[in-house]
Amino acid sequence: MARVFRGEFRQKVDGKGRVSIPASFRRVLEAQDPDWETGKRPRFIIVYGDDRRAHLECFSVTAMEDVDARVARMQRGSPERRVMETLLYTLSTDAEVDEDGRIVLSQKLRDKLGLDAEVYFAGTADTFQIWKPETYEAREKARLDAVLGALPEGADEFSLLPDTPAGGD
Repeated sequence: MARVFRGEFRQKVDGKGRVSIPASFRRVLEAQDPDWETGKRPRFIIVYGDDRRAHLECFSVTAMEDVDARVARMQRGSPERRVMETLLYTLSTDAEVDEDGRIVLSQKLRDKLGLDAEVYFAGTADTFQIWKPETYEAREKARLDAVLGALPEGADEFSLLPDTPAGGD
């Protein structure tokens, strides 16, 4: 059973904004939608955020339930909670995969990212991202170069991981 979103994919976007979700991502969405069963459409949440966000962050139902619980623990009415509510609930939309394995990216979402004929899917463990390919290449290369360039020469990138796994001692 697929547990995390893993991999990178380039997909075509048709004139109506339809794009195929990579099959491995669909399996994760199905596994992480408590209401999904064969014949149903897996659901997920697209967070598009404000103008600083250059991509769409796509949460499975289960991953968003975890985020919802974390927001609920924040002080009601605090500026931080209000910001998170705006970013996660106002500037987002529910989505579902159609019977052909596609979603429709609204004109608003395509315009926000400057999308035209192609999108880039990036697996990021508990979420996946949708980018304009050129934006992803420029931003992620810079981010990788900054972090990896700060490591001592010859250091293994796995040294960035904590010593114990989550939940470990």
